[in-house]
Amino acid sequence: MDLSKLEFTALVALKADVENEIKRREVEEKSKAKKQIIELARAYGLSVEDVLSKAVAVRKPVEAKYRHPSDSNLTWTGRGRKPAWVQAWIDSGKKLEALAI
Repeated sequence: MDLSKLEFTALVALKADVENEIKRREVEEKSKAKKQIIELARAYGLSVEDVLSKAVAVRKPVEAKYRHPSDSNLTWTGRGRKPAWVQAWIDSGKKLEALAI
């Protein structure tokens, strides 16, 4: 198909037709995939719920490594961005190790 020979309005109509066909096929392909997944799960004796359930790994919270010298409620694990109070401490010329718990 030589698109350069089509008029603008014909191109716009063609674009709309292509977008509609893409949407229709997307629904069709998803339906096929869903059926295949269900068949595969059944072949292995699994329910859809078994396949979709997540094994939840419980993570232990990271313990704080640093504590504010005058406010014990302010702590930092040493991970991620430094809290403002830690950065202020360092900017004042003091060592981070002085805040270690």
